[in-house]
Amino acid sequence: MEKKVYSIAGKELRTITLDDKVFGLPVNDDVIYYAVTNELANNRVGTACTKGRAEVHGSNNKPYKQKGTGNARRGDKKSPITVGGGTIFGPKPRDFSYSIPKQEKRLALKTILSMHAQSERLTVVEDFTVESGKTKDLVNILNNFAKDERTVIILKDDDAMLKRAARNIKNVSFLSYNRLRAHDLFYGRKIIVLETAAKNLSEFYAEDKEAK
Repeated sequence: MEKKVYSIAGKELRTITLDDKVFGLPVNDDVIYYAVTNELANNRVGTACTKGRAEVHGSNNKPYKQKGTGNARRGDKKSPITVGGGTIFGPKPRDFSYSIPKQEKRLALKTILSMHAQSERLTVVEDFTVESGKTKDLVNILNNFAKDERTVIILKDDDAMLKRAARNIKNVSFLSYNRLRAHDLFYGRKIIVLETAAKNLSEFYAEDKEAK
Protein backbone atom coordinates (compact mmCIF):
# COMPACT_ATOMS: atom_id res chain seq x y z
CA MET A 1 0.00 0.00 0.00
CA GLU A 2 1.28 3.43 -0.93
CA LYS A 3 0.66 6.33 1.47
CA LYS A 4 1.67 9.95 1.20
CA VAL A 5 4.08 11.39 3.75
CA TYR A 6 3.26 14.92 4.90
CA SER A 7 5.37 17.60 6.49
CA ILE A 8 4.32 19.14 9.82
CA ALA A 9 2.96 22.02 7.75
CA GLY A 10 0.55 19.65 5.99
CA LYS A 11 2.36 19.59 2.64
CA GLU A 12 2.97 16.42 0.69
CA LEU A 13 6.63 15.38 0.70
CA ARG A 14 6.88 11.85 -0.72
CA THR A 15 5.26 8.44 -0.65
CA ILE A 16 5.96 5.48 1.58
CA THR A 17 5.23 1.80 1.01
CA LEU A 18 3.34 0.14 3.85
CA ASP A 19 3.22 -3.62 4.20
CA ASP A 20 -0.14 -5.05 3.10
CA LYS A 21 0.19 -7.70 5.82
CA VAL A 22 -0.29 -4.91 8.34
CA PHE A 23 -2.18 -2.15 6.53
CA GLY A 24 -4.02 -4.03 3.79
CA LEU A 25 -6.03 -6.67 5.65
CA PRO A 26 -9.83 -7.02 5.46
CA VAL A 27 -11.71 -5.78 8.51
CA ASN A 28 -12.34 -8.55 11.05
CA ASP A 29 -15.05 -7.31 13.41
CA ASP A 30 -14.85 -10.36 15.68
CA VAL A 31 -11.19 -10.07 16.68
CA ILE A 32 -11.56 -6.30 17.16
CA TYR A 33 -14.45 -6.90 19.55
CA TYR A 34 -12.53 -9.53 21.51
CA ALA A 35 -9.42 -7.35 21.81
CA VAL A 36 -11.27 -4.19 22.88
CA THR A 37 -13.45 -6.08 25.37
CA ASN A 38 -10.37 -7.77 26.81
CA GLU A 39 -8.61 -4.44 27.39
CA LEU A 40 -11.66 -2.93 29.06
CA ALA A 41 -12.03 -5.97 31.33
CA ASN A 42 -8.35 -5.90 32.28
CA ASN A 43 -8.65 -2.23 33.23
CA ARG A 44 -11.53 -2.81 35.65
CA VAL A 45 -10.54 -2.30 39.26
CA GLY A 46 -13.11 -4.70 40.70
CA THR A 47 -13.15 -3.19 44.21
CA ALA A 48 -16.94 -2.86 44.60
CA CYS A 49 -17.97 -4.49 47.87
CA THR A 50 -21.24 -4.83 49.77
CA LYS A 51 -22.01 -6.38 53.16
CA GLY A 52 -24.19 -9.42 53.46
CA ARG A 53 -26.54 -10.31 56.27
CA ALA A 54 -23.75 -11.79 58.39
CA GLU A 55 -21.48 -8.74 57.95
CA VAL A 56 -23.70 -5.75 58.79
CA HIS A 57 -23.69 -4.41 62.33
CA GLY A 58 -26.84 -5.08 64.30
CA SER A 59 -28.57 -7.18 66.93
CA ASN A 60 -29.49 -10.82 66.42
CA ASN A 61 -32.60 -10.44 68.54
CA LYS A 62 -36.08 -10.48 67.04
CA PRO A 63 -37.50 -6.96 66.75
CA TYR A 64 -40.84 -8.18 68.14
CA LYS A 65 -42.39 -11.47 69.11
CA GLN A 66 -43.33 -14.06 66.54
CA LYS A 67 -47.08 -14.05 67.05
CA GLY A 68 -49.82 -11.81 68.26
CA THR A 69 -48.76 -8.48 66.71
CA GLY A 70 -50.48 -8.85 63.34
CA ASN A 71 -47.19 -8.15 61.57
CA ALA A 72 -45.21 -10.51 59.39
CA ARG A 73 -42.75 -12.62 61.30
CA ARG A 74 -39.28 -11.16 61.50
CA GLY A 75 -35.92 -12.71 62.33
CA ASP A 76 -33.58 -9.80 63.07
CA LYS A 77 -32.78 -6.24 61.99
CA LYS A 78 -30.03 -7.44 59.64
CA SER A 79 -32.52 -9.01 57.25
CA PRO A 80 -32.05 -7.89 53.61
CA ILE A 81 -35.64 -6.64 53.49
CA THR A 82 -34.98 -4.21 56.34
CA VAL A 83 -33.58 -0.71 55.87
CA GLY A 84 -29.92 -0.92 56.85
CA GLY A 85 -29.87 -4.67 56.49
CA GLY A 86 -27.55 -6.82 54.43
CA THR A 87 -27.46 -6.91 50.62
CA ILE A 88 -28.62 -9.95 48.71
CA PHE A 89 -26.12 -11.18 46.11
CA GLY A 90 -24.22 -7.86 46.18
CA PRO A 91 -20.86 -7.37 44.43
CA LYS A 92 -17.65 -8.53 46.08
CA PRO A 93 -14.04 -7.66 45.12
CA ARG A 94 -13.01 -9.72 42.14
CA ASP A 95 -10.52 -9.82 39.30
CA PHE A 96 -12.15 -9.21 35.92
CA SER A 97 -8.98 -9.67 33.90
CA TYR A 98 -8.43 -12.51 31.48
CA SER A 99 -6.10 -13.26 28.60
CA ILE A 100 -6.63 -13.83 24.90
CA PRO A 101 -4.22 -15.49 22.46
CA LYS A 102 -1.33 -13.22 21.45
CA GLN A 103 -1.88 -13.94 17.77
CA GLU A 104 -5.51 -12.88 18.11
CA LYS A 105 -4.46 -9.60 19.74
CA ARG A 106 -1.88 -8.96 17.00
CA LEU A 107 -4.46 -9.69 14.32
CA ALA A 108 -6.88 -7.24 15.93
CA LEU A 109 -4.27 -4.46 15.95
CA LYS A 110 -3.35 -5.09 12.32
CA THR A 111 -7.04 -5.14 11.38
CA ILE A 112 -7.64 -1.78 13.06
CA LEU A 113 -4.58 -0.27 11.35
CA SER A 114 -5.84 -1.60 8.01
CA MET A 115 -9.31 -0.21 8.64
CA HIS A 116 -7.95 3.29 9.34
CA ALA A 117 -5.48 3.17 6.45
CA GLN A 118 -8.19 2.18 3.98
CA SER A 119 -10.64 4.82 5.25
CA GLU A 120 -8.05 7.63 4.97
CA ARG A 121 -8.15 8.27 8.72
CA LEU A 122 -4.50 7.30 8.98
CA THR A 123 -1.94 9.96 8.04
CA VAL A 124 1.82 9.46 7.83
CA VAL A 125 3.77 12.52 8.96
CA GLU A 126 7.49 13.15 8.88
CA ASP A 127 9.27 12.57 12.19
CA PHE A 128 8.90 15.56 14.47
CA THR A 129 9.14 16.55 18.10
CA VAL A 130 8.38 19.62 20.17
CA GLU A 131 11.68 20.72 21.66
CA SER A 132 10.06 23.53 23.63
CA GLY A 133 7.49 21.23 25.21
CA LYS A 134 4.88 23.96 24.74
CA THR A 135 1.28 23.12 23.99
CA LYS A 136 0.81 25.89 21.46
CA ASP A 137 3.63 24.53 19.28
CA LEU A 138 2.00 21.10 19.11
CA VAL A 139 -1.44 22.60 18.51
CA ASN A 140 -0.09 24.46 15.47
CA ILE A 141 1.09 21.13 14.04
CA LEU A 142 -2.08 19.18 14.86
CA ASN A 143 -4.33 21.84 13.33
CA ASN A 144 -2.94 20.86 9.92
CA PHE A 145 -4.25 17.31 10.31
CA ALA A 146 -7.00 17.16 12.93
CA LYS A 147 -9.24 19.67 14.65
CA ASP A 148 -11.32 18.81 17.73
CA GLU A 149 -11.12 15.12 16.91
CA ARG A 150 -9.99 12.20 19.02
CA THR A 151 -6.42 11.91 17.78
CA VAL A 152 -3.90 9.14 18.33
CA ILE A 153 -0.22 9.75 17.59
CA ILE A 154 1.92 6.66 17.06
CA LEU A 155 5.53 7.29 18.06
CA LYS A 156 8.76 5.57 17.04
CA ASP A 157 10.01 5.80 20.65
CA ASP A 158 9.18 7.51 23.91
CA ASP A 159 9.21 11.30 23.45
CA ALA A 160 8.85 13.04 26.82
CA MET A 161 8.75 16.58 25.39
CA LEU A 162 6.07 15.70 22.85
CA LYS A 163 3.91 14.11 25.54
CA ARG A 164 4.49 17.10 27.79
CA ALA A 165 3.24 19.44 25.08
CA ALA A 166 0.03 17.40 24.75
CA ARG A 167 -0.89 17.25 28.43
CA ASN A 168 -3.36 20.13 28.13
CA ILE A 169 -4.80 19.10 24.77
CA LYS A 170 -8.12 17.31 24.94
CA ASN A 171 -8.62 14.05 23.00
CA VAL A 172 -4.94 13.49 22.14
CA SER A 173 -3.18 10.28 23.15
CA PHE A 174 0.14 8.63 22.32
CA LEU A 175 1.03 5.04 21.52
CA SER A 176 4.40 3.46 20.85
CA TYR A 177 4.54 1.37 17.69
CA ASN A 178 5.33 -1.78 19.71
CA ARG A 179 2.79 -1.12 22.47
CA LEU A 180 -0.47 -0.40 20.74
CA ARG A 181 -3.82 -0.49 22.52
CA ALA A 182 -6.79 -1.75 20.57
CA HIS A 183 -9.32 0.45 22.39
CA ASP A 184 -7.49 3.74 21.82
CA LEU A 185 -6.62 2.81 18.26
CA PHE A 186 -10.13 1.71 17.33
CA TYR A 187 -11.89 4.79 18.70
CA GLY A 188 -9.37 7.27 17.31
CA ARG A 189 -10.95 9.46 14.64
CA LYS A 190 -7.55 10.54 13.35
CA ILE A 191 -4.41 8.41 13.48
CA ILE A 192 -1.12 10.25 12.96
CA VAL A 193 1.82 7.91 12.41
CA LEU A 194 5.37 9.23 12.38
CA GLU A 195 7.27 8.11 9.31
CA THR A 196 9.78 5.97 11.19
CA ALA A 197 6.99 4.49 13.29
CA ALA A 198 5.16 3.49 10.09
CA LYS A 199 8.24 1.60 8.92
CA ASN A 200 8.62 0.00 12.34
CA LEU A 201 4.98 -1.09 12.32
CA SER A 202 5.45 -2.82 8.99
CA GLU A 203 8.47 -4.69 10.32
CA PHE A 204 7.14 -5.42 13.80
CA TYR A 205 3.69 -6.78 12.87
CA ALA A 206 4.36 -8.24 9.42
CA GLU A 207 6.44 -11.15 10.65
CA ASP A 208 4.75 -13.86 12.66
CA LYS A 209 6.80 -13.87 15.83
CA GLU A 210 4.77 -16.66 17.39
CA ALA A 211 5.68 -19.04 14.59
CA LYS A 212 9.38 -18.83 15.39
